[in-house]
Amino acid sequence: MPRTTKRRRPSYARRPDSKWREPSSAPRRGRVGVVTPYLVAMRRLPPLVVAIALVVAGWATGAGAADRDDLAAYRGLGAWVDVYDYVPEYQEPGQEPSVTAASFDDMARLGVKTVYLQAAQDDSRSPGNTIDPRLLGRMLRAAHAADLRVVAWYLPRFGDVDADFRRIRALFDFKSNGQRFDGHALDIEWNRSVPEFETRNSALVRLSRRVRELAGDRPVGAIVLEPVFLEAVSPDYWPQFPWRRLKSLYDVWLPMSYWTNRNADSGYRDGFRYTDENIRRLRNNLDDKDAPVHAIGGIAESALAKDYDGFVRAAKADNAIGWSMYDYNTTSSSAWPRLRGR
Repeated sequence: MPRTTKRRRPSYARRPDSKWREPSSAPRRGRVGVVTPYLVAMRRLPPLVVAIALVVAGWATGAGAADRDDLAAYRGLGAWVDVYDYVPEYQEPGQEPSVTAASFDDMARLGVKTVYLQAAQDDSRSPGNTIDPRLLGRMLRAAHAADLRVVAWYLPRFGDVDADFRRIRALFDFKSNGQRFDGHALDIEWNRSVPEFETRNSALVRLSRRVRELAGDRPVGAIVLEPVFLEAVSPDYWPQFPWRRLKSLYDVWLPMSYWTNRNADSGYRDGFRYTDENIRRLRNNLDDKDAPVHAIGGIAESALAKDYDGFVRAAKADNAIGWSMYDYNTTSSSAWPRLRGR
């Protein structure tokens, strides 16, 4: 059924400096290579053996991913849900959450494969290491019942790395009726708690190394600021972002290519161009032409129909393993066929 636009809360997403004027044009990168297919060995097994293996290792058992190359949780069409969508404590007086456990059947009907669920928040409204475990458990079980995968994400602040790590560890440990999250991701964009970028970079790398050790063979996603923003739009926001130091610590990259935040005269307020250039720049920064990417577009409530088409076309042209718009609740019903690639 159609969803109305929700009242927007203060966004984590950054805004360009009001004194900065975006360039009318920017250099484009050359075409990069194709993402290497994963789980090639599985293709050599008899179908029955493969089916049994998938059932045994599947999310319903809470076993988690088999190894770092198993990126199934990040593949295909995704949908984003944050605490302002589903947690009662984050609603304005008199308002109810716009996303509930009943919403997952709608997501599945729309073609969504994975829901990206903000499962912890550094905020007095959710004082524990996770969102209320009872609510979080209901959401996890309902999503699995709708045949959706669930990636839990968290926004670290970097001012207290131990506190950030404690919340992330709680997400890896979380279990509800034997079910666990299918994937985990860090939303790497907060710059306010540690203004000095070198100190912030050190905190980010230190936290990432601890998460990598905690995750073991389980894949971890990095939700990152888009390179065009960091390099061309607002280079003072996070100078010298440590791409190469993070390269070995994350398994899939989720750039936030929010073209709706760009000015029209920059040439970047375009779903295809902005998504394409960010994927190319990201892989160049990592020095890895095959780096797995799940592209995030947005902001959904401000996107035009043609840009949905361009966004999906760019994701496919650049061999992204998945794509999604931020966020589910502000994506109009008419946009979903375009996101499915018709």
